[in-house]
Amino acid sequence: MQATGSACGHDKRTQLVFLNKFQRVSISTKIILGYIPIFLVMILITIVALSNLNEANRTSKNIIEHDIVLLEAANNMLNSLQAQESYGRRYLILDSQEILELFWQRSNEFDMLVSRIQALTKSQNVPSKQLSILHNEFNNLYKDRLKNIGNKSSTLIKEHDAKIRSKLDELVALIQMMMLNVKQNQNQMIIKNSDIGMKAFRITVILSSLGIILGIGAVTLTTRNIARSIRKLKLATNEIAKGRFNHIPDITAQDELGELANAFIKMAHLLASLEEANLNANPLTRLPGGIAIENVLKNRLAASKSVVFCLLDIDNFKSFNDYYGYAAGNEVIKTTAKIIEKIIAEYGTDDDFVGHIGGDDFVILTTIERYNKHCTHIIEEFDKKILDLYDDKDRANGYILGETRQGKEIKFPIMSISIAVVVSNKEKMHISHIEIGEIAAELKEHAKKIPGSVFMVNRRKK
Repeated sequence: MQATGSACGHDKRTQLVFLNKFQRVSISTKIILGYIPIFLVMILITIVALSNLNEANRTSKNIIEHDIVLLEAANNMLNSLQAQESYGRRYLILDSQEILELFWQRSNEFDMLVSRIQALTKSQNVPSKQLSILHNEFNNLYKDRLKNIGNKSSTLIKEHDAKIRSKLDELVALIQMMMLNVKQNQNQMIIKNSDIGMKAFRITVILSSLGIILGIGAVTLTTRNIARSIRKLKLATNEIAKGRFNHIPDITAQDELGELANAFIKMAHLLASLEEANLNANPLTRLPGGIAIENVLKNRLAASKSVVFCLLDIDNFKSFNDYYGYAAGNEVIKTTAKIIEKIIAEYGTDDDFVGHIGGDDFVILTTIERYNKHCTHIIEEFDKKILDLYDDKDRANGYILGETRQGKEIKFPIMSISIAVVVSNKEKMHISHIEIGEIAAELKEHAKKIPGSVFMVNRRKK
């Protein structure tokens, strides 16, 4: 008992000596000693943050240098393929050696794009070989068609054209599938970045809490700044994963967090432009498609603004397309798009919107003050320019010959344009974008029954 009591007394004396020595230490020394565990915590935080941020940077870099490159290449392949098909059809009509050379130039462009995709180290899952095979088959079909260019057999020509269109559709479908796969991979990587940010955030909070528990407040500012930046990055990854590419993380740091934020901003801009180019724009005219048209119309209606919705449709387009061929039909659509864009550029403002629903249907969103001038000038320009797309004989006749489904010969007049104009007053107007579309479609049918190019107006009042 005595020995035990002696040991306890010795321990107490040792503790008292240590406390006395610590109390004699200066405040600055105490602060330095107190910061030692905080420094350790900060080192751990830095290691974890840098590790996760480097991984996130690698993922973002992969998206920019691989997936976005693939999407751009795929979009260019579609353009080259569309141009090659267009030149091929023109050659079949015009039999021009220059056009044939352009046809093969576009073919070579397509092959170069496939080679570019093959050169990417991470493109094992991209069907580059299949693209090459299909494109070679497409070229071979055209070669066969070109060999028989002098053959007047409509049955043989139709068979060749059907095979070419089928192979073209197969190629386009494969490219679109590739683009879809790349975008799905992008989404997975973006979600992965989100998980990395969440993981880094949680670990940082835990380590920061440990530092606070140790009683040192100096680390609080550092951990809060890091946690705040990581939260913004996490929010940015979630927003981008949902397709909200206009969300920009508000991070001004010039360190790894700043680099990651800059990578996010660059990635968001590129993804937004590619999303609009590949999913919303019409591949032939590059005008905004149905989704963009619907969104702009809904926003203007929601803002209670006066809205004028113009639906434009080309009369007798199908008969022209059947008579002159696919390439000539595409030229009509592109010419019409250029006419509309030209008139809006000359007589409109930045508020005017032009869209291409598809086929020979276009849309203009403008104001009450400008729609009359737009429609008038578009009709004048269309009636003048469209004549250039007919050959001399048909232009002189004022019609082309075709057949009904019953085989009866029929005359189809020179193409004209019908414009259905729906005017929505700015006074409290409770009408949806769907109703405006239905009214315009009904009005267009009436306009098309009138010979020649016309525009017909329907004013909607409360």
